[in-house]
Amino acid sequence: MEIDCQPEDSIVTSFDEDCVELGDVKDMRLEAEAVVNDVLFAVAEMFVSQSLSSASDVAYINVETREGNRYCLELTEAGLRVVGYAFDQVDEDLSTQYHETVYSLLDTLSPGYREAFGNALLQRLERLKQNGQ
Repeated sequence: MEIDCQPEDSIVTSFDEDCVELGDVKDMRLEAEAVVNDVLFAVAEMFVSQSLSSASDVAYINVETREGNRYCLELTEAGLRVVGYAFDQVDEDLSTQYHETVYSLLDTLSPGYREAFGNALLQRLERLKQNGQ
């Protein structure tokens, strides 16, 4: 999940959200906010946990799927994984798979997310088609 940002990359784009760093360490709290903003449209509720302590190398995200299931997600350099089945809950005995992206993780957890994401893509394609004619 680590992304290298070369100086020449800044010439191509003015801001690369994947390169939010403090010194040599990514700030996972900022990464978590970006994750939330990216998929909020396709879930019932999603926010960065305020009660679980985040650090520069770990952040926790609470998500409620469209089906009403609640999860606590851990975001680290390794990726995202479910660490609890309620908001702000971390079960140390839970051993779940890491996902490289929030899209992959939500795709496995929520058919409603999958449908909302697909519908958003179709709407965007329709708008592009209309603007092109």
